[in-house]
Amino acid sequence: MHNSDIRILTYNIHKGFTTGNVRFVLHQIREQLRQADVDIVFLQEIQGEHSKRSNQIPNWPDATQFEFLADTIWPHYTYGKNAIYNSGHHGNAILSKYPFVFWENTNVSSLRQASRSVLHGVIEVGEHTRPIHLLCIHFDLFAFERERQLNTLNEHIAKHVPQDESVIIAGDFNDWHNRAHRHLAKGLHLKEVFQQLEGRHAKTYPAWMPMLPMDRIYYRNLEAIECDCLRHAPWYRLSDHAPLYARLNYMSGSKHD
Repeated sequence: MHNSDIRILTYNIHKGFTTGNVRFVLHQIREQLRQADVDIVFLQEIQGEHSKRSNQIPNWPDATQFEFLADTIWPHYTYGKNAIYNSGHHGNAILSKYPFVFWENTNVSSLRQASRSVLHGVIEVGEHTRPIHLLCIHFDLFAFERERQLNTLNEHIAKHVPQDESVIIAGDFNDWHNRAHRHLAKGLHLKEVFQQLEGRHAKTYPAWMPMLPMDRIYYRNLEAIECDCLRHAPWYRLSDHAPLYARLNYMSGSKHD
């Protein structure tokens, strides 16, 4: 592996619970993330705060879930609330071994009961490299909302991400009909890692028998080196989504690669 490679993982952690909220497995998730040994982690459905669960579950961490998962491995992190309710909130998080030079969270939902957002962070991995834009997303289950959210994402990238800078967009697109590609590939010159390297999007849901390609990793001005959908044990027992792994090179990407 070259020192100009960056390893990433995207994962919908289902607030630290197994499917059906049967068991709280955040501690096991943390151990698996540590073993994955990646530079950047994109997380969806991460619990920022929940007053009831923190009192009812014995091994609920004292810190926030994103701080607990980051631990000593990823010293830099950012969190954006998606859904806010009486007992707390949950949303997206990005954990990074590289410092953030900028971050913001943008609400892209018109439905208050199912709030969605785009968490945008910018990192610098070396003094002689251009910034890398990291966007963590979790889009709606409803097609009409996803369409609007994709349009908003397109506008955000066009406005805030220069054409010559690298970008990685990762998360839960809820896009089993593959309608996001025309939004992201044509006008913005984004490629999807699995489609580029394996010819099709990875099936990630449900984790124990993946049938739907819900999660994606898009990129621009980088080179995709390798990818993997982590369907094996113990991953498939920890959440209803399987995580995606990718390794990209940030020195060899061309303007439209």
